Amino acid sequence: MRIITISRQFGSGGRELGKRLAEKLGWDYYDKEIIETLAEKNDLDGQAVREILSRHGWHHIQLTYRHSFSQIMVNPALHTRMLLHESEIIREIAEAGNDCVIVGRDADVILQEENPFRLFICADTESRLARCMRHEEKKDPAERLSEKTVLKNIRRIDKNRMRTREILTGRSRSDNSTFDLTVNASGRNLDKLAGSLAEFALHWFEDSTDEK
Repeated sequence: MRIITISRQFGSGGRELGKRLAEKLGWDYYDKEIIETLAEKNDLDGQAVREILSRHGWHHIQLTYRHSFSQIMVNPALHTRMLLHESEIIREIAEAGNDCVIVGRDADVILQEENPFRLFICADTESRLARCMRHEEKKDPAERLSEKTVLKNIRRIDKNRMRTREILTGRSRSDNSTFDLTVNASGRNLDKLAGSLAEFALHWFEDSTDEK
């Protein structure tokens, strides 16, 4: 079984890149599917689950926590319970034994014992803002966010994601040594980039097998 996990800055194109990467490799792809399973298990709407998870319930877990879910002191709040359920779903995906790409959800930390290929996708602020604004243009005019609000959201979400990783890994939020490869997607053709990453990933797994 080979697993690729993709962590990313908000608006960097990491989700689209992950989907294209899975298509290039012919592997299973997991992103919204995890949210849908969470919603079904908890009898909630998918959007409600997204909002709950965006609150980053790990902030309510003791800072001494590192790698085992059996070691944590759980806050009874719903968002913390959701995150625990989310980790269970991700482990179930790994237990299925199929090659796959998992976007977000801190899957690289949850599945570290499976030795996944851990990607981090970043991009400059200008590229990220442009990507987000293109997404806003697809919405009904009355529901579109202003550029100022979108930029504020980018910074807020990045800060929350970095804080969550700091809690989960015990490392500084600026330390990217937990990733195997960091890719700057600014101005890149994501389809071509996915092809290059697919080739790189296959070599990475071959090298990992040779070392064993």
